[in-house]
Amino acid sequence: MEPKDQVAIHEAMEQQTISITKAGVKATLNARTSILAAANPIGGRYDRSRSLRQNINFSAPIMSRFDLFFVLVDECNEVVDYAIARRIVDLHCREEESIERMYQLDEVRRYISFARLFKPKLTRAAQEVMVTEYKRLRCREGSTALRSAWRITVRQLESLIRLSEALARLNCLEEITPSHVKEAYRLLNKSIIRVEQPDIHLEEDEEETQAMEEEMADMAAAAGAAQTPPEEAMETEVEEAPHAAAAARKKTVRLSYDEYKRISNMLVLHMRREEEREQTSGVRKNDLINWYLTEIEAELESEQELVERKSLIEKVLDRLIQHDHVIIQLDKIGLRRLRGHDSEDLIEDHDPVLVVHPNYVPDEA
Repeated sequence: MEPKDQVAIHEAMEQQTISITKAGVKATLNARTSILAAANPIGGRYDRSRSLRQNINFSAPIMSRFDLFFVLVDECNEVVDYAIARRIVDLHCREEESIERMYQLDEVRRYISFARLFKPKLTRAAQEVMVTEYKRLRCREGSTALRSAWRITVRQLESLIRLSEALARLNCLEEITPSHVKEAYRLLNKSIIRVEQPDIHLEEDEEETQAMEEEMADMAAAAGAAQTPPEEAMETEVEEAPHAAAAARKKTVRLSYDEYKRISNMLVLHMRREEEREQTSGVRKNDLINWYLTEIEAELESEQELVERKSLIEKVLDRLIQHDHVIIQLDKIGLRRLRGHDSEDLIEDHDPVLVVHPNYVPDEA
């Protein structure tokens, strides 16, 4: 963006005015409106290895005044490319008139005009959730390895308030509920935190690491009690146990974002094909893992590599379930009456059923 354009848009967003100089006459007009801007990256292609600010050459003060940023990456995809080409051809052939629309343009205008009449207010519960979510944004910026496009300041809190009000107004409500705040936080988080796509770190949970350390300590103690080795051997085993536990704690798996998306899309597409083919609600976790290992069988050269790839796909599935919420895990089935109680409880399934989230679209950024 040219410096003069940056000055003009900065004045509009900061002072809410626009200065016009024409024929020796200088006028200042009010510009109290929402701003929807679009920009192309430098060189015409978005570079994932660089920050959003470096890609569009925006100054930090201007970027901090926008509530949301969305990066649209033009990637080669056969299905998407066909849909876009089909749509453009239909526009030229004037076949869009035959498309049935759910809402007419006048209906949308009346709905927007009616929604603007509402002036939603924050409830006490919504205020507490908003403060908590803002603290999460601030803490994440200081503790995570992800670099956001700009610093999280009070302006992002104001953005959270505006987005929450807009969501309540969209639903024609007089009060802002905690659900509106959480959805606003999700939009803000996806916008300002996820503009860059670093490598995915698939690490073991702290509980698993602690359990591994306890198990290794118990094994070392049992071996010492059963074999009753000399004092020197006992000291050696006691010294080796902490080193082995530390090595297990440091062991992490790093996966590039593109590889992670490739594997996740591969799993999601297979699950949806199975659901359509078998008319079933979900796929067993073990069946999904075995299918993936069968697909990459030609790439495996040893049994050790097979074990590593199986561990990798299990960690990817855990991240898709626990972190990204792309896959829903159904690990409770049936009903079982507890002994001595009148209540009923679900039975835990050791091979849970996995279902793709209905709102997830593969290859979305």
